[in-house]
Amino acid sequence: MRIAVVGATGNIGKLTRSALERAGHDVVPISRSHGVDALSGAGLAGALAGVHTVIDATNCTASLESENVRFFTTVTENLLEQGHRAGAGHHVTLSIAGVQKVRGNAHYAGKRAQEAAVEAGDVPYTIVPATQFHDFAAMAASWSERDGVAEIAPLLIQPVAPIEVAAVLADVATGTPQGRHVDVAGPDPHDLVDMARRTYAARGVPIRLVPTWDGGIFDSTMAGDVLLPGADARITSTSFDDWLAEERARRHRTDRPPSRHGSRVR
Repeated sequence: MRIAVVGATGNIGKLTRSALERAGHDVVPISRSHGVDALSGAGLAGALAGVHTVIDATNCTASLESENVRFFTTVTENLLEQGHRAGAGHHVTLSIAGVQKVRGNAHYAGKRAQEAAVEAGDVPYTIVPATQFHDFAAMAASWSERDGVAEIAPLLIQPVAPIEVAAVLADVATGTPQGRHVDVAGPDPHDLVDMARRTYAARGVPIRLVPTWDGGIFDSTMAGDVLLPGADARITSTSFDDWLAEERARRHRTDRPPSRHGSRVR
């Protein structure tokens, strides 16, 4: 099957592309580094020629809600228009579990706009909502870290391994459109503050964490089970403890601590 992966150089895009190629599919990588700009539409029509399925794994790191909404809406509408013209019969979008419950967060507003554009389009679709990734806690702490001190919201999340989300996207892309897929999540819920503390310890990086709902991009409307997966979620196998063990092993292999920053904003 000929499948386009949009955002092919990003964390999830690369993993999804690899999963599809291992399964023997003809993958068309789409990104600016491949000469295609999904935001402007430049090169998109030619890249999607003959494609059966389009997987959208793009991401926006803008801080303003308006920029996130514009990015995700424009990219989605471009992909749907050109995909429809090319005869693509399935549009797969990676989204976030609980995104419809959250207000006041610019990135989540953009993802809601993305979902709305997919649902309003002419191409049959599957929206795959996933929980945050294992490195999310340390990444969230890094946004406010100054001189070894970081403020972090006490969110409750159920982190998932990116490689397992990519495997789900690859599996979904080769099947029939489902509309809204069940949430994809890791095996256990965790407190974000504790996750950040344990991640920094595994990486050998000293930090003092200040739990707070004030002053950050998360607020108390995201407390409790708001970001946890639904009861019918597809639960993956890699736990946060498994990931931490790999972080510790990586530290020992390299003999130097990795970046404080995570791999992707969610």
